[in-house]
Amino acid sequence: MSDVSGLPLIGAAAQRARAAARVLRTLPTDTKDAALAAMADALVERADEVLAANAADVEAAAADGTPAAILDRLRLDPGRVAGVADALRQLVALPDPVGDVVRGSTLPNGLQLRQVRVPLGVVGIIYEARPNVTVDAAGLCLKSGNAALLRGSASAFGTNTALVAVLTEAAAKAGLPAGSIELLPADRASVGELLNARGLVDVVIPRGGASLIQRVVREARVPVIETGEGNCHVYIDASADPETAEAIVLNAKTHRVSVCNSAETLLVHRDVPFLPRLLSALVDAGVTLHGDERAQAAHDAVVPATDEDWATEYLSMDMAVRVVDDLPAALDHIQRWGSGHSEAIVADSARAIAAFTAGVDAAAVLVNASTRFTDGGEFGFGAEIGISTQKLHARGPLGLPELTSTTYVVTGSGHTRR
Repeated sequence: MSDVSGLPLIGAAAQRARAAARVLRTLPTDTKDAALAAMADALVERADEVLAANAADVEAAAADGTPAAILDRLRLDPGRVAGVADALRQLVALPDPVGDVVRGSTLPNGLQLRQVRVPLGVVGIIYEARPNVTVDAAGLCLKSGNAALLRGSASAFGTNTALVAVLTEAAAKAGLPAGSIELLPADRASVGELLNARGLVDVVIPRGGASLIQRVVREARVPVIETGEGNCHVYIDASADPETAEAIVLNAKTHRVSVCNSAETLLVHRDVPFLPRLLSALVDAGVTLHGDERAQAAHDAVVPATDEDWATEYLSMDMAVRVVDDLPAALDHIQRWGSGHSEAIVADSARAIAAFTAGVDAAAVLVNASTRFTDGGEFGFGAEIGISTQKLHARGPLGLPELTSTTYVVTGSGHTRR
């Protein structure tokens, strides 16, 4: 076991998780699924405990002046608790990736080669505000045979403590080893220790704002799967149908503003004749528009935009608007200001659609569909830990397969190399 003398806050939890990971990697699917089902049932049965802890967290956060968008992420209600329990049940129904053969062949010398999915081991997740991530991350890690080290925000610590108590008790009764789910202290020092727990932690996944992700990428000595902020764009091509464009833009912006797949910038081709109508629909929905000169000329409610607006993930009822000369100009804007999360085009032109999907660099590209669909559940993956915006190992929603690595199993019959 690795020396943890330099990890006073998380060392014991990391050691327990390391020991649990050795057991979890070989557990049969039935055992893991039974634990997930028991955890889901326990969340529903003990929802009052969780909601009481959450109410205290929300009250304290509101008293500290926490913005409404963050309060929305923090807040649980009976429906949301039922939703996170259902997410665990959905994981039960999904295939277990552990043991899947990615590829295999028989080599010319008779050796049998198989590349097999295996758990990562101990997965550390650092996240902000949303207590549902506690449940999603724990469930995804367990189904994929990993131990979870959870470091949530201080604002949700009471809620997370209640959730982990429910989950660990149910998991233990179902036969999972102690240490399968560990909640870490919610202070800055614990993040630093987690990022330096090389030899105990196999990978760290940050899920939150830009400052958190940048700190993790900058300071980590353990491997990182980088998730990113969602400065998402919707581009309206000159060929777009007006009704389709309006429905998609309103959904992408207003369906739920506090999430990373909501749209923050609207790019509109200069030849779109229905721009005033589209902007009016957004204003009527309560959206504050920050636009360039041509957007301001199209609607008197548009306030001047700055470079800060093009770069901002608002997470609020605000949207930046720019009128562009053509599709290449839209791609140039996205290349400069986008975060590589989700980019959408609304168009009837097959040529425009092909040029956009080929030219934009993002984890998800949506054609005539809202950016709100970039989500593990919507993709049929079940719950997700986050949306990876990097290009190594995994990109897009981080579901079960993305929480595995691979091992090459080479089988011979006394083969020796000459």
